[in-house]
Amino acid sequence: MQLYTSQEIDKFQQDLPYLIEISTWVRNFLAKPHPDLGRSGKVCPYVPFALKADTIQLAVIRPEKLIQQEIEDIVRKYRDVFLQAEPTTGEATIYKVFLLIFPSIQIENTPTLIDEVQQKLKPYFVEAGMMLGEFHMRNQSPGLHNSDFRPLRSPVPILAIRFMVEQDLPFLKSSHDAPQIRIKYLETYLQRFAKKFKDDKNYYQAIHALAVAKQELIENKSSPTSKFLKCPFSSIH
Repeated sequence: MQLYTSQEIDKFQQDLPYLIEISTWVRNFLAKPHPDLGRSGKVCPYVPFALKADTIQLAVIRPEKLIQQEIEDIVRKYRDVFLQAEPTTGEATIYKVFLLIFPSIQIENTPTLIDEVQQKLKPYFVEAGMMLGEFHMRNQSPGLHNSDFRPLRSPVPILAIRFMVEQDLPFLKSSHDAPQIRIKYLETYLQRFAKKFKDDKNYYQAIHALAVAKQELIENKSSPTSKFLKCPFSSIH
């Protein structure tokens, strides 16, 4: 039996339209094929299974100050909540998803309050075998199979939390990240899926990408003008 206070009802009324909008977007976009996807299947192959298992949970977040540090603190707390939320064991854990919805973030502020938060906190999530994804209307990240497709665009700004899967390798070896970051990402990836790779290509590609990142790091250390001299992991505690 669930009881509500008057204030809880008011808050729920404010949040409900966004919960419905994003839930509909998940079902009608992420869980469906798309003509511009560049491959067969759903935009996100895991979503239909997550919907069936009912493991996608949504929260409407309304930061008081709308500053980057406040949002970072909120997302860090949800990381810990995610790790404790059911399911915590078994195959169903890979379908567990938190969608943190930020309706008060204006579209022009998404580069700072969504993209930069995601970029800064991603190492903190990856080290725990998790992924942090960013979605909003101006997201320019291209599809893996069609560079003109934008799969990470959503009607409302979102930060998504889930566990890392084997297919995440392309997001962990990107040349846009400093070699220090890639080394940490790829070492975590290889450790997480050691002796459990379903596709040997992912293993060999990860090994190759790790070797490339280490070589780049050596070359960067010998170059005083390198833009990657400072390791961003030094500020992650």
